[in-house]
Formats: sequence, structure tokens, C-alpha cells
Amino acid sequence: MSGTAPSYRWHLRERLGAKGIWKTTELVPLLAERGVVLSPPQVYRLVAKVPERLSLTILAALCDILGCGPGDLIEVGVTATPDPPPARRGAKVVDLHELPRPRRARVDPNRQP
Repeated sequence: MSGTAPSYRWHLRERLGAKGIWKTTELVPLLAERGVVLSPPQVYRLVAKVPERLSLTILAALCDILGCGPGDLIEVGVTATPDPPPARRGAKVVDLHELPRPRRARVDPNRQP
């Protein structure tokens, strides 16, 4: 059974280019002016990669710098997820709830080593 998953595209690099900002190091002081202190490597990752998480403070600062809205930086969509591979013929399916549970170790303070 296939499904869908949310996806998004990150357009920060394109927006920076449209504004004439070609080096990620140029963005560091612009963010700092707005109270967002990030190291040059952090800013590089923010521009070069798709962020997994993004604070609203950083998003607001980027929108202010670029004169745009969040929708101009983040394009939201939906991606189809593939069906899981079919089970191989003869493959044994193990129900983990039926496996024996390990016994808890007990420490005997009177036992001599």
C-alpha cells in the first residue's frame, strides 16, 4: 500500500542570488544585525542544504533580509511513498511479542566472588 508524505523545497540559495548575495559569509553579519548569531559553517549549511529544522527567528530574519515571505523560501508539497517490498517466498515472519523476554538480573550482596 503506497501513501504520501509531506515534502518541501528550500529556495534560500535562489533568493540570495536574486538579491545579489553570492557568498554565504555575506549573510552572517546581516543575520547578526537582526539578532541571529550563527557561525559561517552554520550559515553555509543553512544555504547549501535543506534544513530539517528551522527556528522562526531565523526564518523571520531571512524574510526581512530578502524582502520576502516564508512561502517564497519554502515550497511545500506532497511526495508519493513507494510500496514496501513484498515478503520473500518462504521468509519467516517473527512476532516480537512472542519471543521470550530476558530475565532481570539480580544482585546477591552476600555472594562472594
